[in-house]
Amino acid sequence: MTFQVIVTQRAKDDLRHYYLHAAKHAPATAARWLGRFERVLESLAENPGRCPLAPENDLVEQPIRQLIHGKRAARYRVLFTIDSEQVLILHIRRGTMDKAVEIDLFE
Repeated sequence: MTFQVIVTQRAKDDLRHYYLHAAKHAPATAARWLGRFERVLESLAENPGRCPLAPENDLVEQPIRQLIHGKRAARYRVLFTIDSEQVLILHIRRGTMDKAVEIDLFE
């Protein structure tokens, strides 16, 4: 089964923020990073249930999963839910950040 991947405005803003920060220092590298990140998000169309529950899962009723992208300090967590035939990407945050709060997910 293939899922439709929907990126919320909040998640788009998160991704844009990280891209713009990186582009100040290395525009070409930031563009390649963004392309890889977008492909990772689209990979959730196939078997999104492969990703584990996120630490934020206890905040709401609907299960929140996370997809980790990157290595070491450059790791990002993609927080999302699965609803029938859709994957809803709620928030993207650096792996070094504390656990998200409910307003981060459903602003």
